[in-house]
Amino acid sequence: MTAEWLTTLGTAMGSAWLSGINLYATVVTLGVLERFHLVKLPGDLNILGNWWVIGLAGGMYLIEFVADKIPAVDSAWDAIHTFIRVPAGAILAATAFADFDPGVKWAAMIIGGSVALGSHGAKAATRLAANASPEPVSNIALSIGEDILTFGSTILMAFFPVLILIVVMVFLILLIWLGPKVFRALKRMLARLRALFGTEAGNAATPG
Repeated sequence: MTAEWLTTLGTAMGSAWLSGINLYATVVTLGVLERFHLVKLPGDLNILGNWWVIGLAGGMYLIEFVADKIPAVDSAWDAIHTFIRVPAGAILAATAFADFDPGVKWAAMIIGGSVALGSHGAKAATRLAANASPEPVSNIALSIGEDILTFGSTILMAFFPVLILIVVMVFLILLIWLGPKVFRALKRMLARLRALFGTEAGNAATPG
């Protein structure tokens, strides 16, 4: 029972953490591993093995792969995905605990959402600093590095979930130290998003 609990916890928190970095790469990797019976995901995460889920996530990953290489687009993309990666991380964590009591699932959802928010915020803060640089190399290198990290860590999590759980715990400890910087980065991103949509709304309202 203890081994099953740790496996589920590692998969739940690992999925939430990786969702905050690259949701679509995480879903595609888990889906392919489940689809070809290379792993047995806990709870109801086996739904990720459906071809329509893999295809949808794969399509979105390709769009993101291009979008996050363009600094201005990347910042807007990250801002919008604050409202996608975080809830998705919470849902993945709760889905992993589908076979447990409702209270446990709710706890997993809340904690998973918090973990996803932390990893998304850390990613956003790093990318925001890189996007401010006039040269494109650092942004592209970070983007490719994030993809490699996500694919590699997702595979590692699928086979060694307890190891990823340790990684997530170390990340959370570091996040406590970096928390204020991450929070400020998220505020700046959301401010940019409001400004973007505010400008578009103003342009639409201006008579031609």
